[in-house]
Amino acid sequence: MSTNLKKFRKLAGLTQRDMAKKLGYKYTSGYNQLENGKRRINIDSAKAISEILQKPMEEIFFDQGVAVTTTRPSDHDDFVKKAL
Repeated sequence: MSTNLKKFRKLAGLTQRDMAKKLGYKYTSGYNQLENGKRRINIDSAKAISEILQKPMEEIFFDQGVAVTTTRPSDHDDFVKKAL
């Protein structure tokens, strides 16, 4: 996640200071902690970051394999039957 966040920030031509300012942080370190995984990102911050970077949240914050994976009800039923 933090790798994507940094990558998309740089692609947008923004510094950590720019992001901190746009997100309302008083100090750059607040954003730096998000980007480096030292602080959890809440849903409101994730939405704001998504809007700033103009990328879907799934693309920024989720592994691509996870973002496109879905579970059909029949898959769940088969799994439960095998587990029993």
